[in-house]
Amino acid sequence: MAGCCLALFWPGAMNFGFPGVMAPVWQDMYHIGRGATGNTVFVLLATVGIFMFLVGRWQERYGTRALIAAGIVICSFGSILVAFASGMAMVYAWAFITGLASCFVYIPALTTVQRWYPNRKGLVAGVASMVFGISAALTAPLFDELLTTLGYQTMNIYVAVLILITGLVGAYMARSPEGRNCGEAKASFESETSGRCISSLTVQEAARLSSFWFLWIIWALQGAAGIAMVTLSTGYGLARGFEMGSAVFILMAFNATNGMGRLISGLLSDILGRNLIMCLTFTGAGLAYILLPLASSLWLCALLAGVIGLAFGTLFSVSAPLVADCFGLGHFGSVFGLVFTGYGLVAGFLGPALSGHILDATGGDFSLVFLYLGAFCLLSGALIWRVQPPVRL
Repeated sequence: MAGCCLALFWPGAMNFGFPGVMAPVWQDMYHIGRGATGNTVFVLLATVGIFMFLVGRWQERYGTRALIAAGIVICSFGSILVAFASGMAMVYAWAFITGLASCFVYIPALTTVQRWYPNRKGLVAGVASMVFGISAALTAPLFDELLTTLGYQTMNIYVAVLILITGLVGAYMARSPEGRNCGEAKASFESETSGRCISSLTVQEAARLSSFWFLWIIWALQGAAGIAMVTLSTGYGLARGFEMGSAVFILMAFNATNGMGRLISGLLSDILGRNLIMCLTFTGAGLAYILLPLASSLWLCALLAGVIGLAFGTLFSVSAPLVADCFGLGHFGSVFGLVFTGYGLVAGFLGPALSGHILDATGGDFSLVFLYLGAFCLLSGALIWRVQPPVRL
């Protein structure tokens, strides 16, 4: 658990914190609009969508610990690359590398912790996912401070060193328990409710079920609504007249609940049920998005952003055990990776990229953007009830 969490820390920070803090900096450095910076997250997520499934297959062949170590090295290299970026093309290359690194770390880490605690999948997935999300809340002000004191290039080199040292230590510690590698086609997992040994579904078998595709759609819609706040939060704060430090506070609030909420929602999902927790948080996020244009104070903006962050964190922490409940742990990496393509290939376009272009076209009017993102959340809250474990005979 400790090794997985340590390995997840910096990839999470680079996904959820770094683009939000750097977006205004890149706009000034390269004289670009919000649409161009929004495309950064689109590239990152598209990479995740392409490689998450492949990494799920590779971990069955090469093992989880080897892939985590490879992901850490890739993530560190990406930070060095963006330090010497001369334009947005190199920033997009950084986004590609960071997305690839995230796949190599996230899926193996989630698989490992659930294998250690098969009867507490919601809790342990919530812990690991919490670290992945809350790391950005801790590092966003750090990025801002280092940027001011060290400068853009030196800051990124320091971050690359930190990623490499802490991540490789985590990879060394993150081993799978003996006897639970579960890579074979007839692997099994322990049912939380009955204690019976139930056959896991292959990717082909899972993809034939409607529950799989409803969850895929939810990852596309709710994922878009959540990840969009990473690039919109600071820009919205600046548009409301707040200073940069205050605008970053909105991003911090989003990432704080995105991280801490994962532990809470994961634990509650073990007790109250996965679908109920996801429905409540998704609906709350939809209402928060609708109310956000009416918020006048910094604290109210941060509170609403926190509600959106809670739903985003719930999507990550509760979906993982829900996939295990529905389709088994034997091929969890492959099945979850395929579900994740809805987030990677679609959410990046519907969220950060499209919202950035709409803001450019409307002169920075956030109302329309927040309205359609809120609709995505409300629809996801309704669709989650269609995701149910199949009847196993």
